Amino acid sequence: MPVYLQAGLWGLAAGCMLVVGAAIAWFFNVHRLVVAGVMAFGVGVLFSALAFDLVDEAEQSGGLPATVLGLAGGAIAYVVANVLLDRRGAGRRKSQGDEQKSEEDQAGSGTAIAVGALLDGVPESIVLGLSLLGGQGVTVSVLAAIAISNLPEGLSSSAGMKRNGRSARYVFGVWGGIALASGIAGLVGCLALDGAPPATISLITAIAAGAILTMIADTMIPEAFADTRLWTGLILTFGFIVAFTLSRATS
Repeated sequence: MPVYLQAGLWGLAAGCMLVVGAAIAWFFNVHRLVVAGVMAFGVGVLFSALAFDLVDEAEQSGGLPATVLGLAGGAIAYVVANVLLDRRGAGRRKSQGDEQKSEEDQAGSGTAIAVGALLDGVPESIVLGLSLLGGQGVTVSVLAAIAISNLPEGLSSSAGMKRNGRSARYVFGVWGGIALASGIAGLVGCLALDGAPPATISLITAIAAGAILTMIADTMIPEAFADTRLWTGLILTFGFIVAFTLSRATS
C-alpha cells in the first residue's frame, strides 16, 4: 500500500476516536470527574509524544533554528485562529458543562465550534502522516498519543454539545467530518511532502507541534483542571510516564 494511503488511514483511525468519545457522551452519562481525568491523562501522553518524538526528531533532522521557528510559528498561528473563533463562541468548545455556547447564546457558535474542533485535530493528523515519511512505518507512541487524547476531547466536547441542545445529527456530523478531515490531512501532508528535504519536513513537523502544544495549554488543561483540580498534575504525569515508556519500548 502506498505510504500516503497508509497516512490517510492512520489519520482516519486516530480521528475516529473522536467519534467514539462522542458516542460514549451521547449514550451514557459519564461522570464529569472521569472525563476530566481521562483528558488530563491524554495531556500527559501528548506532552511525552511532543517532547521525545516530534520535537526531538525535528531538531535532529532539521536543526535547532528551524525547529524553534516552526514551534513559534505554529503557536502564533493557533493563537490567532483561536482568538477569532473565541469571538464567535467557540472558546469553551471542549467544555462538558454549561460553559459551552449554545446557538441561543450566540448565533453561529455551532459553526465556530465545528471549525475550532477541526483546528484542534488537523495538526495532529499532519504530524502522524509525516511520521511515515522516514520509511519505518507509523510511530506507535505518536499514534497512541493522538488516539488517547482524541477520546476525551470528543467525549467532553460532545457532552457539552448535548447539554446545550445540539442535535445528534450535529454532534456526530461534526466528529465524523473531523475524523474524515483527519484522514485527508494525513494523506495530503504525506503526499505533498514525499521527497521533500528533511529540513522542510522538520519545519512542518515543528509548526504542527507548536500548534498542538498551544492547543493543550489553551483548551485541554483548563478543562481537565476545572474538575480534577489538585489531581491534575498527578494524572498528567501518569499519562506522560505511560507514553514515555511506550516510546522507549517501541524505539
